[in-house]
Amino acid sequence: MSRLDYAPKLKEIEVTDFQKGLGVFTPKPDKAVSFAALKETLKKAGYTLDAADITLNGTLAKDDKGWVIIVQASRQSFSLEGANIDRALVGASAGTEIEITGGWKTIGAGTTAREVITPLAHKASAIGPPLFLDSQIPNFVKIGYAKEANALGVPYERLPSSGEAKPAAPIRVTSPGLTVYKGGAVTPRLYLIKQHLGTLEVNRQLINASVSYTPTPRLQLEGEIPFLRTAYDNKATSGSEFGAGNVTAWAKYRFFRKVKTYGDRQAALRVGLELPTGKKTAPSFSQIAVPAFVRQQLTPISGGLSPHFELAFSQAGGRFIFGGNAEVIFRTERDGFRMGHEQRFNTDLEYVFPSDPHKPGGEVFLILETTFLHWGTGRLNGLSVAGSKATEYFLAPGIQYAAHPRFVIEGSFQFPVIRNTGAQVLRTDRNLLLGVKYLF
Repeated sequence: MSRLDYAPKLKEIEVTDFQKGLGVFTPKPDKAVSFAALKETLKKAGYTLDAADITLNGTLAKDDKGWVIIVQASRQSFSLEGANIDRALVGASAGTEIEITGGWKTIGAGTTAREVITPLAHKASAIGPPLFLDSQIPNFVKIGYAKEANALGVPYERLPSSGEAKPAAPIRVTSPGLTVYKGGAVTPRLYLIKQHLGTLEVNRQLINASVSYTPTPRLQLEGEIPFLRTAYDNKATSGSEFGAGNVTAWAKYRFFRKVKTYGDRQAALRVGLELPTGKKTAPSFSQIAVPAFVRQQLTPISGGLSPHFELAFSQAGGRFIFGGNAEVIFRTERDGFRMGHEQRFNTDLEYVFPSDPHKPGGEVFLILETTFLHWGTGRLNGLSVAGSKATEYFLAPGIQYAAHPRFVIEGSFQFPVIRNTGAQVLRTDRNLLLGVKYLF
């Protein structure tokens, strides 16, 4: 919204009730304002402006269409219309300095456009505060600011300078939201993972750093790179490895969104390309006496060049948020190794505790996510590997705290409920995630 010529800085835009979608701001005094421009800006960000009231003070005058008020600082005139004009202007005459409040709209377009006020029933008063707008945007919500924009996408969107900011969002499940329109997000996450296979115990510390940018109201671009330290011990020998994983570039296109008061539904297609950039060297048999396919799983990669395809959906209503995504990954070999092609189905259920139901910030999100994961047959040196398939189902309770509309702290603990893994696939016992998200 602050991208409008007449809008003030973000910190000067006050959200007075984000459940009803009410906000107030004072435009720059020397700039002409436009209801049509405000409505179009919000529309590009995915919102519908139902109505706006305006209070202004200026000089009463007459033109060929009737009464007008001229704001001295901007020299902009506002036409007065409606059944309450006589009552609102009782006792006033041309040249009188007055303050008036009423419904605001733009009539016409281009050079014929004019700003019109329909006065409220009460009488106009003497000069008061400067021009300000009281805009009602019912869809500006999702329990706080409108989920998705999840600032911190994350699980909802708010609407200040960028038009969409998302403080919270699912943790492990892909959100169809776009975070911040004409802005971005930085999301570093730490994963502490414990795995085993027979007597082999594996502990991983994974740092995944991602940066996203949203250039349009429908498109989000993202890049991520993981760094992984793996410690292993099979009672006879032990060691550790460290290296970067494959870089993945993402593009998300939100093709559906329907917003209404206290509700928000949206869907998006996300496509990623995993590049063969990570460390590929596995420990030798002398370092850890396990099969070669198992040793390859101790590296930071699962194969070579791999396309990812995802569909994500979410629906918000009241304090509840539900979402899910389905993903398929087609893996190619790198130096003769790859895990099996992968299919994932995730769900996300959230309940929001607002700190103040009328102002954004301070919300706590209780989250329960599930993950169904299936690995196909892996390959090593051009041959299929017996015992490399796996089917697993995980639960992951989590919590998010929106410390600020642009800053979120999150944590999630994932554990297996169903685990049907092949004899050569590492089995995940637990996965603790800690992260933050910052919008810019």
